[in-house]
Amino acid sequence: KRKAKAKAKAKAGAKAARAPADEGAFVNREKVLVLSSRGITYRYRHLMDDLYTLLPHSKREAKLDDKNDRAVLNEVAELKGCSSVIFFEVRKRRDLYLWLAKTPMGPSVKFLAANVHTMGELKLTGNHLKGSRPLLSFDAQFEQLPHLQLCKELLAQLFGTPKTCRRGMAFVDHVLSFTWLDGRIWVRNYQIADEKGNPAGARADATALDALNLVEVGPRFCLLPIRAFAGAFRGATLYQNEKYLSPAQQRAAERAEKQQDFERKLKRKSKRKTHEERFAPSVGEFDDLLQVATSDPSDADMVA
Repeated sequence: KRKAKAKAKAKAGAKAARAPADEGAFVNREKVLVLSSRGITYRYRHLMDDLYTLLPHSKREAKLDDKNDRAVLNEVAELKGCSSVIFFEVRKRRDLYLWLAKTPMGPSVKFLAANVHTMGELKLTGNHLKGSRPLLSFDAQFEQLPHLQLCKELLAQLFGTPKTCRRGMAFVDHVLSFTWLDGRIWVRNYQIADEKGNPAGARADATALDALNLVEVGPRFCLLPIRAFAGAFRGATLYQNEKYLSPAQQRAAERAEKQQDFERKLKRKSKRKTHEERFAPSVGEFDDLLQVATSDPSDADMVA
């Protein structure tokens, strides 16, 4: 009965939120298209499924065949009635590039996703209702750098669930945290729970805020900003990370370092061999003094 009452209350709240607004008032009708390229691995596919579950205002689409012509995504988003795109671009079946874009006019930002852990992999104790609206928590450093301000605005528009979303709940019971550390954006998802671990999103009031805890749900990943464009997947460059090295370049540097270690090892062996040949001990006149030359086995036993 409690679950039925909570569900009815959530539907009533969502219906009230979708009521017609005053004339001239802004109505957030954000729709996000979530899709990937060909060659996506199982881990990245599970991450995409987790994001689709977290975003009730998102829509799916089949995999994109052509990785070079990303401008096609603008047409796909228009056909789907979406105003934003989250595109999972996989290179060499190991490197994940995450695109966040506002279609069709832009802007868009390209990220390198790393340290990816899905909900099924983590198996954390946190849990929240499917379709509930999140609180978006941003680090204070997002207001200090211009490119982080752009990333914050994109993340807020794409991950914030509108009140008019038909699949969304009317209350808040989890927090999406975005933290800037070591040149990356660390993304975490937490459930809002009370001291006993029970969901407290729908019953929390101002007097009980001190008793609330955050329990991680998942998924977790970090985003490295690479480049920001004025348009959607194209246009003038607004920001470019000068310190960025692609994963392929990093792997090539690691292989070169291992090759140099092997070459140094061979040089040490060759130098040691040359040293031993140069300073080999000479044969002296007393070297065979203690050696007993016997041809008869009985003599050898007698000496023993």
